[in-house]
Amino acid sequence: MEDWEAAYLAGIIDGEGSITLTRMHDKEHRRPCITVASTDYELLEYLQILTNGQITKKKNYHPDRHLNSYTLSIKAKNQVLYILKLVFPFLRVHKKKKRASWILDHYDRVTVRNGKYSTDKLKQKVTFEEEFFKL
Repeated sequence: MEDWEAAYLAGIIDGEGSITLTRMHDKEHRRPCITVASTDYELLEYLQILTNGQITKKKNYHPDRHLNSYTLSIKAKNQVLYILKLVFPFLRVHKKKKRASWILDHYDRVTVRNGKYSTDKLKQKVTFEEEFFKL
């Protein structure tokens, strides 16, 4: 990704996106996720090419009053971390910049590869998640 593309993506994340932690399955710990919601499918297709994310269509309960809406989700850990590193210098929304920084600085340190946490590691992981949502 070129710098100008990372800057553009950061602007879209600042305006229409989110940087959060989400669960893929009920009993697992949260993992980093970047999402962008839009009614502009063409925009999300372009972002999908840049990020290798997935586009899903949201349920439209009032098609007579609302445009169809879509969400681009990037959930693969390595891809999320890679994108956060690229867009971080260009993020301008303070909360999103703090969240990106928190993930980049702490996520790998508190996440065990095999998912089997010692008592101490589990405490660190839970604290990481709690502190993230306070940002």
